[in-house]
Amino acid sequence: MVNNNLPDGASKKPTDTKARRRVLGIGSGAHFIHDGFTGVLILLLPVWQVEFALNLTQIGIVRSVYSGAMALFQVPAGIFAERWGERLLLGVGTILTGLAYLTLGVASGFQSLLILLLIGGIGATVQHPLSSSLISKVYEQGPQRAALGTYNFFGDFGKMVLPFIAAIVIAGFDWRWVTTGAGFFGIIAGILAFVLLFNIGEGGASPRASVNASSNGTIDNKIKDWGIKNSAGFGALSSIGIIDGAGRSGFLTFLPFLLIEKGAEVEIIGFALTLTFIGGATGKFLCGMLAERIGIIRTVILTEAITGFGILALLPLSLYWAMALLPLIGMGLNGTSSVLYGTVSDFVKPERRARGFGLFYTLSVGGSALAPLMFGILSDFSSVTFTLIVVSLLTLTTIPICKFLLKPLIGAK
Repeated sequence: MVNNNLPDGASKKPTDTKARRRVLGIGSGAHFIHDGFTGVLILLLPVWQVEFALNLTQIGIVRSVYSGAMALFQVPAGIFAERWGERLLLGVGTILTGLAYLTLGVASGFQSLLILLLIGGIGATVQHPLSSSLISKVYEQGPQRAALGTYNFFGDFGKMVLPFIAAIVIAGFDWRWVTTGAGFFGIIAGILAFVLLFNIGEGGASPRASVNASSNGTIDNKIKDWGIKNSAGFGALSSIGIIDGAGRSGFLTFLPFLLIEKGAEVEIIGFALTLTFIGGATGKFLCGMLAERIGIIRTVILTEAITGFGILALLPLSLYWAMALLPLIGMGLNGTSSVLYGTVSDFVKPERRARGFGLFYTLSVGGSALAPLMFGILSDFSSVTFTLIVVSLLTLTTIPICKFLLKPLIGAK
């Protein structure tokens, strides 16, 4: 049982197995919801293009605003969690994202979409660094990489399930039903996350952070101390994360438009995204174990090669052959991120893990945020097919960068 005599948020070693599993369940549930919302957003892009007469550059801006807000506030979320605790920020952020989706139903055009998605992105920014931090803490003396792999799996499970449901609802009713339903779901989930974490005594404000807070209200006098143990390793890992994030975001943003060119309707697009995320969920689950067996670097090279060459192979195929290939591309597309996320803790001190994950997610999500805008402009000036060729070539550039991870990983053992 949880020791209630400990200060709220204090480290419990060893953490009770039941409490560990509850934290993993809460973090995985948050990942399911937030990543599911992102999947729904991807599905809505071609619907909004028709509804609001948007060009592909504007579509890229819409996606970039949401991802950009997530990128900008990852580090503050990690730092503020050291003072106020993960559970408060995770609950409030999820509620804020839910409110933004709830309000999307009254959007009347491009500008209102941007404002609401900016708000939603700010709320969604808390999920990755704080859930990862919570899970890493409670599994400090346990199977940490496997736990993070499970957490990542549920993110793709959300992307798999929610867009599929959304596609059915859009086909039978209207896209506003989707955003309204998602909004209510997010609000309820945010409240539950806070209450459940409070009940098991996890994710509270750190006593150490309160002692270290300076008189002017900053969290730590050494605000620039990110706790990075190996800057070369963290830099190489982050570089791969940036490129991988940009490639994944670029592909997923413009995949629906490629499928439309091949004759797909919205229901087919929803099913295609589900197939992609089924592959992604499988990739995240398998690649964590694969990295333990053949090593992190070999696994990343394999997944990036599958992604890059898979996208190139997808372009000339007919609609149904393309859909058959999507699960394999999804495996490579999301398998890399599972390995990268599980490796962040190798280069960051335990007491700085929340901000370390925040910094890594800022960089990787930053790549994801810029990509849709840049690729949207490219698509308007060329074509979606040419843009996806560029995406595939960009993805393959991560392979030579992997060699810079070798020595840092050996040193981290």
